[in-house]
Amino acid sequence: MKNSNSTLSSLKKKLIAKYLEEEKPSKTSKSTDINVLLNRVKLNQKNESKRKLYFSAFASTGLVLFGLLIFN
Repeated sequence: MKNSNSTLSSLKKKLIAKYLEEEKPSKTSKSTDINVLLNRVKLNQKNESKRKLYFSAFASTGLVLFGLLIFN
């Protein structure tokens, strides 16, 4: 019985100590390379222009096919 009480008290102490520990602020500064950001922006613009081109091509193809079906 004495063993289980000591085990429980040690577990309680560990659990309480875990929540009482103060958080140490990390002093790591985040740095970002401007070239990486610029390349990402360029890539996003390129992908967006491709999507617009594909959408325009599909929309015009759909209109042409619709026109052919209706007027023939």
